[in-house]
Amino acid sequence: MNSLDGIRILDLSRVLAGPWCTQTLADLGADVIKIERPGTGDDTRTWGPPFLKDDQGTETQEAAYYLGTNRNKRSVTCDIARPAGQALIRELAAHCDVFVENFKVGDMARYGLDYASLKAINPRLVYCSVTGFGQTGPYAERAGYDYAIQGMGGLMSVTGERDDIGGGPQKVGVAVADLMTGMYATVAILAALRHAERTGEGQQVDMALLDTQVAMLANLSANYLVSGKAPGRAGNAHQNIVPYQVFEVAPAADGHKDHLILAVGNDGQYAKFCAVAGHPELASDPRYAKNQDRVRNRAVLVPLLEAILKTRTKADWLAALEAAKVPCGAINNLAEVFADPQIEARQMVTHWQHPVKQDLRLVSSPIKLSATPVRCDLPPPLLGQHTEDVLRGMLNYSDAQLSDLKNKQVI
Repeated sequence: MNSLDGIRILDLSRVLAGPWCTQTLADLGADVIKIERPGTGDDTRTWGPPFLKDDQGTETQEAAYYLGTNRNKRSVTCDIARPAGQALIRELAAHCDVFVENFKVGDMARYGLDYASLKAINPRLVYCSVTGFGQTGPYAERAGYDYAIQGMGGLMSVTGERDDIGGGPQKVGVAVADLMTGMYATVAILAALRHAERTGEGQQVDMALLDTQVAMLANLSANYLVSGKAPGRAGNAHQNIVPYQVFEVAPAADGHKDHLILAVGNDGQYAKFCAVAGHPELASDPRYAKNQDRVRNRAVLVPLLEAILKTRTKADWLAALEAAKVPCGAINNLAEVFADPQIEARQMVTHWQHPVKQDLRLVSSPIKLSATPVRCDLPPPLLGQHTEDVLRGMLNYSDAQLSDLKNKQVI
């Protein structure tokens, strides 16, 4: 039994934000029917290398990018540019609880698949639109992409090294605006489903990447609204806490530079750090005793700490700081991440029987539920793998009807 057993989702989203949302819902037990273009499918199917190699070691057309965002879904091909394809989507929507799309504003209306049209067919339908800028406002008709949104929404203004040491705007290493929009969309859909259960009334969920990007700046947005001063880039340092950044430590055994993260979150932890470092005077000094003073005097304090951290190796610091319960951490590459015993203990890699590879390893859902655990039964589907199953099972289509749609290149 899964949390969302009995919930059916018609997923017309592609690439990342929408698929990330529907993958989370699928993990929780929803039946997600992913609609893809015949012949080509989701754009991310071609976003490689790397591509999955089959059991014989031959490279397939299954891109790792696609595999990482589409587990636990069923793939149905349908050309929504054709009237017969639009009619098919309307038939399916009548049997679904949720409809997710990330087309440009106005595209769904041209196809007769907008919220008003589908609401007339299914009043309980939760209809989620994911766009760059939302359904309203002067930018509504623009296409929105994560990279541009990271810039427009302020994230790149606070990401990267300080300008005074040669820094410049830097995007985050993954598409966080897409991913966070997908997560916010998941929450919004669950809230709308709860409303529909109580009232029988569906609603439209309007999710915008730009809105999400502005919201997810969290304390930095609050800093600006309270102070009127726009924060700048601070490299690996924290805008509101000191010391809370990356520090260089004594070189590794092979002579290469090494670093660790020191994330002191309160004055007590700072005092413990100073004791471990052998410099208790830096905790009693009134310039540094309280975080607000450390922030104001970071230009003096941080160079002192940099010199201290360079006197011991990363392994030495990590052992001593962890024993004293001072927050700290290594900076791992992904090979080190997946070899970490904590990651292994938390079972953050799952094994799937994919149609072209018997043992496909994928990152697990981080959601841990004691009574209704996430599902792991459907590997990311091949293009159109479930078209006939879905149309027969949901709509009772006959062989003749399926052949007709194939001949018309609708599926």
